Amino acid sequence: MRVSFELDDEDLKHFRLIMQEARKAASRMAPEDIVAAADELLNDIAVSNKAGFIRDRINKLRLLIRMLTDIEWRLPHEEAARVLNALAYFTEPDDLIPDHIPGLGFLDDAIMVELVVRELKHEIEAFQDFCDFRDRDTSPRGRKTSAKRDELQARMRRRREHSRQVGGRKSKLRLLD
Repeated sequence: MRVSFELDDEDLKHFRLIMQEARKAASRMAPEDIVAAADELLNDIAVSNKAGFIRDRINKLRLLIRMLTDIEWRLPHEEAARVLNALAYFTEPDDLIPDHIPGLGFLDDAIMVELVVRELKHEIEAFQDFCDFRDRDTSPRGRKTSAKRDELQARMRRRREHSRQVGGRKSKLRLLD
């Protein structure tokens, strides 16, 4: 069965407000505590064996955590702050739909993941390309890996800036800036 729905500007405004409140609360937390809270949510979902559409979105949350914790990727401060802002929502124990409600409990989390993943599209693409490169690279770790990282992070910033300049409909989605 397939269920779909559309979020209009008012819905997105509501999610932005929720994200702002979550970021405000998370601003008093250490980055490692934000990551730990998101990780805890991942563990709760894994244990409870949720629906496929929830699992798919939550796997993207796992990818965001990997972006922050990958030592070789070394996400620069500005981009790391954007990812931490995205994870802030998942530090709140009381979210829109209580997680214990069968079938729907993690729906709000999945929606928020989908929204922030769209905003972090360029960061995620660069990180995935870096991981692919690293997996294929047979040379000893070092210069080649760091050069590729620098190249991909520069591309990530260019693409994000281009998306901002193009603006239009994309700017309506902004939750993190």
